Amino acid sequence: MTTATSLSPETRAKSAPTGLRPPLPDPPTVSVIVPVFNERGTLEQLHRELGLVLAEHAADWEVLFIDDGSSDGSSEALAALAAADDHVRVFGFRRNQGKAAGLNVGFREARGDVVITMDADLQDKPAEIPRLLEALQGYDLVSGWKRRRHDPVGKTIPSKFFNWVTRKVSGLDLHDFNCGLKAYRREVVKEVELYGEMHRYIPVLAAWRGFTATEIVVEHAPRVWGTSKYGASRLFKGAYDLMTVLLLTRFQTRPMHFFGTIGAALGTLGLVVLTYMSWLRLVRDEVIGNRPLLFLGLLLVIAGIQFLSVGLLGELLVRRTGADGAYPFRTRAEPPARRLGRGSA
Repeated sequence: MTTATSLSPETRAKSAPTGLRPPLPDPPTVSVIVPVFNERGTLEQLHRELGLVLAEHAADWEVLFIDDGSSDGSSEALAALAAADDHVRVFGFRRNQGKAAGLNVGFREARGDVVITMDADLQDKPAEIPRLLEALQGYDLVSGWKRRRHDPVGKTIPSKFFNWVTRKVSGLDLHDFNCGLKAYRREVVKEVELYGEMHRYIPVLAAWRGFTATEIVVEHAPRVWGTSKYGASRLFKGAYDLMTVLLLTRFQTRPMHFFGTIGAALGTLGLVVLTYMSWLRLVRDEVIGNRPLLFLGLLLVIAGIQFLSVGLLGELLVRRTGADGAYPFRTRAEPPARRLGRGSA
């Protein structure tokens, strides 16, 4: 649901602030995280544009380039930037680990009040950073929305479908979950753990932790260097990770509700089939031993039992390991430490 904000009409609020959020310093310190994989031709210009914007809008700043096993000379270019500018920090993987791993390292190492992520291909514009900082005053996370994309149809149509499915499954009303241009308050990135292809679902993971999110329309520039690093396989990876996110958010502390629902549905359907087969055998005296429907009913019952068993095991694991981490606090207020005892004031 859209709520009113003091921002431009293009800024859509997705979850209302609670009023307990402390204001950001004005100006804040900013950490920019840039995953890099074979983007040699854009790095100097990206660094130059970031420096101009951040020098004006940040009290202090740093740029964390995460070199994801580049082989086109990007590593050497990043080393030169780090040697020439003490605002630049470079972390290089020995081999390609994926965007989520790079962002996870950046989140762990970032020191700013605000953390901004963006791609290295210059399709994300550093000039959008002031608008992200403005929107972040009222929210914990601001996601970019590339309303007009300069990508081939083979990339935009799957992306729209992916965003629609994620929106329906997560209940978070954002249009572009996979946009690389995002801004976070520091506490968000320190609580979110990424692996696999989970970077697509950072807003969902953050919202589940109780953080608020919004989005603003951002410019998406045409690619000027290199090629896209994503193919059709990302749809399958995204589907698998969406299932993981669903389990981690809605059912982390109640796995029986997920597996038990599926198991009960399968088991019930199997019992209906077996009841029908029993009626054929007992009432109509038909031979059912060679009927495929009999084996389908048995299979459904067995599958239902297995799902129920997985749900029970999940409940035992939750009870064994505890679920304190599943209930994050926004605030906590306590009086000065004192001992409890009879007669204490």
